[in-house]
Amino acid sequence: MTGQMTWLDQARDAHRRGDVAAETAALDDAIRTDRGNIAAILAMAELKRRQQDDRAAGSFYRLALGTAAQARSVATALHPGLQRAEEFLAATERAFADHLLGQLRDTGIDQRNATPRVAEALRMLAGEQQLYLQQPSMFYFPGLPQRAFFERGAFDWVPAVEAATDAIRAELSALIDENGDHFGPYVTASADRPPPNNPLLDKPDWGAAWLWKDGEVADGMAEICPQALAALAHAPQPIIPGRAPLALFSRLKPGTHIAPHHGMLNTRLICHLPLIVPDGCGLRVGADTRSWREGELMIFDDSFEHEAWNRGTSDRTILLFEIWRPDISPDERDQLTRIFSAIDSYSE
Repeated sequence: MTGQMTWLDQARDAHRRGDVAAETAALDDAIRTDRGNIAAILAMAELKRRQQDDRAAGSFYRLALGTAAQARSVATALHPGLQRAEEFLAATERAFADHLLGQLRDTGIDQRNATPRVAEALRMLAGEQQLYLQQPSMFYFPGLPQRAFFERGAFDWVPAVEAATDAIRAELSALIDENGDHFGPYVTASADRPPPNNPLLDKPDWGAAWLWKDGEVADGMAEICPQALAALAHAPQPIIPGRAPLALFSRLKPGTHIAPHHGMLNTRLICHLPLIVPDGCGLRVGADTRSWREGELMIFDDSFEHEAWNRGTSDRTILLFEIWRPDISPDERDQLTRIFSAIDSYSE
C-alpha cells in the first residue's frame, strides 16, 4: 500500500506543478513495477488524453480494460474510470470510422460500390462487424478458406437434390402422420456423460427425426423415406463407420432459439434443404444472416459461430445433412476418414 501511495503522491505532486515529464515518469514506473496496476494505467490514459494524444490514451484504456477483465476482483473505486475508458474507446472508434469512410468516399470507394470482400473488410475496420473465424470444437483442419456460406450454384449435385423437394416433403408429412411422429429432442444426454449445458436439452422444441445416424440408415427410414435417401445419395457425404453419413429432419417449434455455438469440425459443410418454412425464421453464420427458402439448399460451414431461430407461428422443418468440403482432396478425405475412425476407436 505504501508503494502505491508513493507513486500516486508523486504523480499528483507533478500534476499540481504542471510537470508533465515527472508525472509521466511516476506513472510509467508504477506500471512497469506492477503490470496489474489498473489505477496507474487509467491515470496514464487520462494524462495522454489531457495531452490530446488520443491514440496513446486509447492504448492505455484498452490495457486497463484488458487487465481488469483478467483480474480476480476490481476495486469499486476503479469502476468509474473503467466506464470512462469504454465510453472513450466507443467514441474514438466512431470518430475513426467516420474519418475513414469519409476519406474513402472522396476517392470513390464506399461499402455500396466496393467488392464484397473489400466491403466486409471496411465494416470490420470501422468496427461495424465482428471478425468471425472457424473455431471447431473438436478437430481443426488447417489451410481452408474462411467462408461462412457456400453458394449452391457451385455444386453440380445440388439440382438433383432440390428437384426431390416435393417428394421429400411428402415423405416428411407421412412420417409426421404416423403414430409416434419419429421426432425426438435433438439435444440429448448420454447416460455415462455429464449433460450438455444447453437450454434445449431433452426438449422437443428442437426436434430430430434421423434418416442416417452414426453411419447407418435409421430404423424404418428405408421404407418410409426412400425418396429422401435417394436424393441424399447425390451429395458427397462423408462415409466414416460409426460416424457418417449423418442426415435428419430438423424441426424448430415456434419461439425456439438455438443459441450461438460452433460445430465440431471444419472439414465438412452443413446442408439445409428447407421443406416447411414460415415467416420469421432465420440463420446467422458468422456475420451473415440469411432466411431459408423452401426448395433451395443452404450450405454453410458450421465451425463458424452460428445460431438459428423460429419467430413464426408454426413449425420450421428442414432436411439437414453434411458433405465434405469441396477444397479437401480425395487423398486428404481418405486420411481424415482414418483419423476420425481412430479417434472413435479410442473409447471402444
